[in-house]
Amino acid sequence: MTDQIKRLIENLEKRQIGAYYAENKNEAVCVVNSLICEMGKTLGKSENDIKVSWGGSVTLDEVGLRAMCAKRYDALDPYSAPDPAEAKREALLSDVFLMSANALTENGEIVNIDGNGNRLGALIYGPRSVIVVVGVNKITKNMKEALARVKSIACPSNAKRLLRDTPCAKTGKCGDCMIGGATICSHTVTTRFSAIPFRIKVVIVNESLGY
Repeated sequence: MTDQIKRLIENLEKRQIGAYYAENKNEAVCVVNSLICEMGKTLGKSENDIKVSWGGSVTLDEVGLRAMCAKRYDALDPYSAPDPAEAKREALLSDVFLMSANALTENGEIVNIDGNGNRLGALIYGPRSVIVVVGVNKITKNMKEALARVKSIACPSNAKRLLRDTPCAKTGKCGDCMIGGATICSHTVTTRFSAIPFRIKVVIVNESLGY
């Protein structure tokens, strides 16, 4: 573990955000499993009764977390549900919500830009526990670098992946667009403190993951 990550973990804990380290994807799965089971014990639920859902995330797929959760828990996948919009609303009341982040500052701030806002809605309030899985490629020195990273890397990459007809998908640079049905940066949220102590947990993976 690098000194940078050690400082980051300390700063997250100061903000009442749980901080965990995984050397690789396999360790990340173990850490997340442990955190989900811990919440299940708190609620007095068996594994297959723990309601788990997630937001859109390349990182979760790369780690294999969505597939794993679908096998072990009472998983709700909003993206394959018959009514995705209704499933996204239902996910706000899950026991555990999984997501990644667009950037994470060394000072412990979690930075996200979202399109529909379901992912950030869950992060802010609703699910009993939120687990944020982040690769080391998303760690930045400060807020300025975090926002620059999101607009120059995360948003353009996601716009291309989602086949959105936006300026950033074409040029790789934010065009500050407002295009109905295409714009994916409707909400910008910085999480600097968890009012409910350690409801939010960040798992830092020592690999490059997602955008």
